[in-house]
Amino acid sequence: MIRKSIFLVCFCLMSLLVVNQWADDDCSSFLVTKGASKDGSVLITYTCDGEFLPHLEYIPAQDHKPGEFIEILGRDGKLKGKIAQVPHTYAVVGLMNEYQLAIGETTFGGRRELRNPEGFLHYFTLMKLALQRAKTAREAIKVMASLVEEYGYASSGESFSIADTKEAWIMEMIGPGPGGKGANWVALRIPDGYISAHANMSRIGEFPLNDPENCLYSKDVISFAEKKGYYDKKSRKSFSFRYAYHPPEPDSLRTCAARVWSMFRRSAPSMNLSPDFQRGVEGTKPYPLWIKPDKKISLHDVMNIMRDHYEGTPFDMTKGVDAGPFGCPVRCRGLTWEVDGVKYSWERPISTQQTAFSFISQSRDWLPNVVGGVYWYGWDDTYTTCYVPLYCCIKDIPETFTRGDIQEFSWDSAWWVFNFVANYANLKYSYMVKDIQKVQAALEGQFISLQPVIEKTAIDLYKKDPELLVRYLTNYSVTNGEMVVKRWIELGEFLLTKYNDGYVKNERGRARGVGYPSEWLREVLKSKPEQFKLPAWREK
Repeated sequence: MIRKSIFLVCFCLMSLLVVNQWADDDCSSFLVTKGASKDGSVLITYTCDGEFLPHLEYIPAQDHKPGEFIEILGRDGKLKGKIAQVPHTYAVVGLMNEYQLAIGETTFGGRRELRNPEGFLHYFTLMKLALQRAKTAREAIKVMASLVEEYGYASSGESFSIADTKEAWIMEMIGPGPGGKGANWVALRIPDGYISAHANMSRIGEFPLNDPENCLYSKDVISFAEKKGYYDKKSRKSFSFRYAYHPPEPDSLRTCAARVWSMFRRSAPSMNLSPDFQRGVEGTKPYPLWIKPDKKISLHDVMNIMRDHYEGTPFDMTKGVDAGPFGCPVRCRGLTWEVDGVKYSWERPISTQQTAFSFISQSRDWLPNVVGGVYWYGWDDTYTTCYVPLYCCIKDIPETFTRGDIQEFSWDSAWWVFNFVANYANLKYSYMVKDIQKVQAALEGQFISLQPVIEKTAIDLYKKDPELLVRYLTNYSVTNGEMVVKRWIELGEFLLTKYNDGYVKNERGRARGVGYPSEWLREVLKSKPEQFKLPAWREK
């Protein structure tokens, strides 16, 4: 009997990886190699931005009989095709599997004519299949490459972050155009001791052709570009994947390169990295694919780097009249706009209200896989979220992480709880964000400080009873996830009470008006210099 499993690419189910294709192409990824991290972890991040409500997913490990296949269904629920199943698939929590392999992405789009409507596999399907079939980053690259070679690639250009316990890789992939087979791709290993980043803009330029330890690529990645006229061999210039498949455009510099610049300038202030490239100054060079940080980067450092509105730079989104009276960094979409025939663009930060979820994966080779892999997961805006540690061996996930409908608010949905707090804070941001950060710092600080203690107990259990260890870490992860959601509900109620009707209540519960900053009031008076002025009038 031929058996099958259903792999739904159906948006109404709102599976974690499925709905990801609704993202606004606003994602960010930061990669830290083993030698660049403070404790020897390999760390990658992923902010998945877009107006959708994801459900965190757990996929158990499974054995499959010969003849089994996966059915791929389209948006309409109709059968798109089938993929042969492998004998065994690995357990996956979100975007990290039981072997500490983690994958993130950002969409760079690239040349529109290379999109293949007949393609079979979207990037989120590739990520999911790779996590179920690979133990290492190199294996994941080979899995993804072989799948698109056999079944075809359906998405636009993608940059993937792929990490295991020893290595971090960037893989970039783009299709062959309508009716084409396979995909054009290249993958580079980030040198140990270095960090990298990408944010919806192709980052791989020149790459070595004879270094399989550090660089892998599709066999016709250069010849295809020559055939299409994207690269002229006679020019004697080295081939660049970026310039062939995603030539830089002015709007992508402002909205994409700026975030890479900010991640790098925070990691290596000594470089004094110029903003000229991200501002589109003619003749400036792109930012390097990887840099060496000034100091070893901790997990807490990574959390802070992903919380960025360009603070402390000329592009600080908490400053100026556009930030409103209370320094709110939120800018409504669209990013680009026009006034009197002149085009403008808001800054696009790493921390954005459109983030649906984000993660920081922590992979450690000195620990057993069941203990070493931690999937630090957060809902909504990175600036106002709280990262919860979910160990990669767990057999269950917090219930509130799996609930929710974007059309209906619910306190039972973690996504809605975090959105409530973040959205309400925009009313008086400079005040409320301090209350949020106080709770955020306490919880995340507790998780990080307790990590050695929790893991020492876990190692002791691993030696005695591996199954008991899994139950222990599952209970720890699920309990903390639900505790954080409950604490965030309390935080939302607290903010609503403390800042009701524009007042601010003091420690005694007394409401007081705090007015507006004088800098903002001066900007108001520039537009209406006479309207608010009180008359110098006295009764005769």
